[in-house]
Amino acid sequence: MSLRLKALRRSMRKAGFSALAITDLRNVRYLTGFTGSAGGCLVTMRSAVFVTDFRYRAQASRQVNKAFRYAEYRHPVLGIAAEANKRRVKSLGFEADNLSYSYYSRLKKETRGVRLVPSHDCVERLRLEKDSKEVRLLRQGAKVNGQALAEVGKSMRSGVRESDVAFALEAAMRRRGASGAAFDIIVASGPRGALPHGVASDRKMRRGDMITIDYGAVVDGYHADTTRVFSLGKPTSKGRKIYDIVLEAQMAAVEAVAPGVTGEAVDAAARRIITEAGYGKNFGHGTGHGVGLDIHEGPRLAPGVDDVLEPGMVVTVEPGIYLPGWGGVRIEDMVLVTKKGKEVLTRTITKELVIL
Repeated sequence: MSLRLKALRRSMRKAGFSALAITDLRNVRYLTGFTGSAGGCLVTMRSAVFVTDFRYRAQASRQVNKAFRYAEYRHPVLGIAAEANKRRVKSLGFEADNLSYSYYSRLKKETRGVRLVPSHDCVERLRLEKDSKEVRLLRQGAKVNGQALAEVGKSMRSGVRESDVAFALEAAMRRRGASGAAFDIIVASGPRGALPHGVASDRKMRRGDMITIDYGAVVDGYHADTTRVFSLGKPTSKGRKIYDIVLEAQMAAVEAVAPGVTGEAVDAAARRIITEAGYGKNFGHGTGHGVGLDIHEGPRLAPGVDDVLEPGMVVTVEPGIYLPGWGGVRIEDMVLVTKKGKEVLTRTITKELVIL
């Protein structure tokens, strides 16, 4: 974490910030190790202070990196303002994508004479490339995903509600060490498969349904993400056809992942196959995104995106086809970019269409 602080200062210097207020709790955790729900940081070129309130005094003493001085205030924004005033900060960067208008106004009021400058992605850019510990946690999350799905898949049958599958899946992940689900679990059966974010409902699964399950485990703050498709009974010829197209597109995009490749190029590898099959209009989202302390973070794999993949980045690859009134198919893996190419972290979870 001391290395992360040094890297942040280099980033600040490049962006022209002599002081930066960090209020996004995921960025706070990345820099300090603090996992509580109220905290912030003020980083200058010569000092770093972590602020929280009395409730987290003991927790902070255990978790916060010693490169940060501890300070206690009623609210992180008040603490950041007070510490900035003590240091006679003239210009203060703030996380514009995180700080609410009301707290921005409070920060401005408490730091009279200080110029507030919006900052975008100053810490997030550092988070793009994962270190060995972060990769280990994401790999563990992928392992938990596979074990949980193997357990729950055996219980899926006609008459079972989507919400029951989601509940069982989260319980299975927690039993294997996850702190919870990375997001509201998607279990979209039959025609609900046409909803890319079809969060589990009370619909009862029926024979003949294609079932899309998109889920993930959180392991020590890091979010895993996987999507697989099941068929309840023998799939129709249409179901098999759609599945095979998506699988071909997904495998082509995984193959395209490599250092130096753009997010647009990976997306194009999948999109070309789906478009040539006549379903281009039914694939309306990007092919993937980064994962880490957020379930959705950089880099993006989508049309027009010039993000360049670098070793240490972990992305999802998840093309899909969605047909209103019929259903849909999406297949998703987590892929680590390596110096020589890639490593599929979810490779142990079969991508064959599982027939229940």
